[in-house]
Amino acid sequence: MTVAVPSGQFALSLDQLTVGSKARIDSVDWDALDMGEACRLRHFGFDEGVTVEPLHLGPFGKDPLAVKVGRMTVAIRRNHARAIRVTLA
Repeated sequence: MTVAVPSGQFALSLDQLTVGSKARIDSVDWDALDMGEACRLRHFGFDEGVTVEPLHLGPFGKDPLAVKVGRMTVAIRRNHARAIRVTLA
């Protein structure tokens, strides 16, 4: 599924970003997440329009993924990051 974005840019999932690249959240597929995880991500500030930046990858299978959201660093699983569509900033 591709999300329509302006300026001819293409949205990709958060887990596809390289470490250190900044992006803006275009959409979150809340239905792809269980209710507890969706609630947790909302409380940490994951929502449309927010700027995120992957900081670190876990040592085994690159899981979990440390993501900067605002001034906070949050660790999320790669399969949860796949539900978040972003556009490079």
